[in-house]
Amino acid sequence: MSRGGRDKVNDEPERRCIVTQDVQPKAGLVRFVLGPDGLIYPDVAEKLPGRGIWVTSDREVIEKAATKGLFSRGAKAKAEVPDNLADLVEEALAHRVVELISLVRKSGKAVCGFEKVKGWLAEGRAKVLFQASDGSERGKGKLWTPEGGRWFGCLTSAELGLAFGRDRAIHGALGSGGLTPRVITEAARLAGMRRQDGGKAAASKDTKTA
Repeated sequence: MSRGGRDKVNDEPERRCIVTQDVQPKAGLVRFVLGPDGLIYPDVAEKLPGRGIWVTSDREVIEKAATKGLFSRGAKAKAEVPDNLADLVEEALAHRVVELISLVRKSGKAVCGFEKVKGWLAEGRAKVLFQASDGSERGKGKLWTPEGGRWFGCLTSAELGLAFGRDRAIHGALGSGGLTPRVITEAARLAGMRRQDGGKAAASKDTKTA
């Protein structure tokens, strides 16, 4: 069982958030590093050199880390934080999700458009359903979360469209396997940065993995 009282489901690597002090799987955190110039940089790909500083992927938590001087404490050195750090994280995560969905599409494991997505859902081929945050609620309500799968509403229609090579898209579905688990991880992080529905994170309607 983790520090937060949650049962461990697998052997996922865990890290401690410098704000909440909770130990949780890396999938729910964003890595930051202190650059040689003394600036804090988000490392959403987790590839930059240096000691990682981990913060829960939540806009309010990241902003608290920035305003309370917690990055300096985590780095054990003076650290300068950009004023728009949370925006930089959100932008980087959105770009990453769009890029990953595009790769899944190119592999033939993703479709967009109401009828195609509905067909995949009916056939049980869809494991992840994406619906644009600015799409019609009435239209989105006609589709459903894949059984044993995930739903995300953290992308705009322009971003979802970009992932599928068009101007805009409201509905998109991903099949299982391949890069889909990575899409789920990054989309869940992005959902924590984009709070909707009265302050609740636009994450998923189902917490199961695809």
